Amino acid sequence: MNLADIPLQGATDTAAPALAEPTEAQVREDLAALYRLIAHFKMTDLIDTHISARVPGPENHFLINRYGVLFHEMRPQDLVKIDTDGKPVDPGDPETTNRVNAAGFTIHSAVHMARHDLACVVHTHTADGIAVACRAKGLLPITQHALRFYNRLGYHDYEGIAVDLQERERLVADLGPHKAMVLRNHGLLAAGTTIPEAFVNIYFLERACQAQIKATSGGDALVYPSAGVCERTARQFERPTAMAYCNRVWAAALRLL
Repeated sequence: MNLADIPLQGATDTAAPALAEPTEAQVREDLAALYRLIAHFKMTDLIDTHISARVPGPENHFLINRYGVLFHEMRPQDLVKIDTDGKPVDPGDPETTNRVNAAGFTIHSAVHMARHDLACVVHTHTADGIAVACRAKGLLPITQHALRFYNRLGYHDYEGIAVDLQERERLVADLGPHKAMVLRNHGLLAAGTTIPEAFVNIYFLERACQAQIKATSGGDALVYPSAGVCERTARQFERPTAMAYCNRVWAAALRLL
């Protein structure tokens, strides 16, 4: 990708521009960049957790990381194309170039198979995300970042390491129509109709968790906005310019890389 060719969205944008369906090569480049951004913002867990993206076309294939590659070193060729059974599509050694993590396949394939509107799924195990996932009330509506997800966040109860394919149905049911979910006692999941939107969703979900852990450690009472203000704020984040904002963030993030 040539970063100089990425247009900056102007202040007069009113909606996301209509984009042609990306090629597999472009998806690979963007997904590898997203892995590196997740590493930059310290949302990694050694070689565990995953980010996946749907491969354009009718085959229901998607890309996921080759197990054992650290996020900060991810390259387009380190992404393995698999089908909905978790089997690599392209030839390669199942112990090296084509090795994927079974738990990652279970979680990501569940979302990709059920939600064709979502092009990218991010799963993290950050300390603050796990901490919020351990709280009975989950993410509290106490910050502007958290209000992005007000009544727009699923919760999935912990069932052990996600290697049981039967869990996929329950995971998707708990996600519902949302683009983000707290995996109780486990971590966070965020998705998007595009890779830029998935990045924005996981970034702000993580920041909301960070702020909550700090706010609840103070010992005094918390201030909660009214339910009406919470809903109004969530709707503001759904404005027609939301996707243009995601594209603007993504362009800036690529320049950072």
